[in-house]
Amino acid sequence: MEYVNPEGLRLDGRRPMEMRQLRAEIGVVSRADGSAAFEMGNTKVIAAVYGPREVQNRSQQMNDQALVRCEYSMANFSTGDRRRKTKGDRRSTEISLVIRQTMEACICQHLMPRSQIDIYVQVLQADGGTRSACINAATLALADAGIPMRDLVTSCSAGYLNSTPLLDLNYLEDSAGGADVTVGILPKMDKVTLLQMDAKLPMDIFENVMQLAVEGCKAVESYIREFAILLKKKMGPGYATAILSKNGGSKS
Repeated sequence: MEYVNPEGLRLDGRRPMEMRQLRAEIGVVSRADGSAAFEMGNTKVIAAVYGPREVQNRSQQMNDQALVRCEYSMANFSTGDRRRKTKGDRRSTEISLVIRQTMEACICQHLMPRSQIDIYVQVLQADGGTRSACINAATLALADAGIPMRDLVTSCSAGYLNSTPLLDLNYLEDSAGGADVTVGILPKMDKVTLLQMDAKLPMDIFENVMQLAVEGCKAVESYIREFAILLKKKMGPGYATAILSKNGGSKS
């Protein structure tokens, strides 16, 4: 299959270095301390944060920092495959760990000793880039909950198909069998918190693909910061829910 046509357009009409449309909403779960929905194209996820609160299992309590827990799941209707997904499957457990470790890199856990922060993320609709969307949603949910963070952690993926680097892969591109690099960064601190790749690449191509993913992370960060500024102006300091839709931007 040709994933980039002679005119330089991908199957969904984007340029190779163009992101999908980004859309965010906060305050979507009324009983949570913080929550957010985040969309990257047709991938839609929701995150809810509870805490900081008392540690439920005292044996897990840490005297010098907060305990962070994360649970990832996919709704049974989120993909075209309608087979029932078992709770606690290996992939969900692995992604839960990835998201938790990524969020721990940005949370100021030392400011909340002997407490617990629970992060729940669920994929409502999957079209590639689900773990990146979950990380971005969790970042917004943590901010909505007022959890102190060193920096916003943002995530994006990039791939390599038909000898072409592609930013922000959709499902068809992600499942094509090419290399897929998922990156998470703390933009202001210039620190990588997540790096996953599911295929081998020559070092020079890998560096180009990774840098493209990093640029995608920075585009997400710019969107989230603009989103937060507009929310404060529109809703005031006590805002609960607002929506902003914007194209993720492109590069030639």
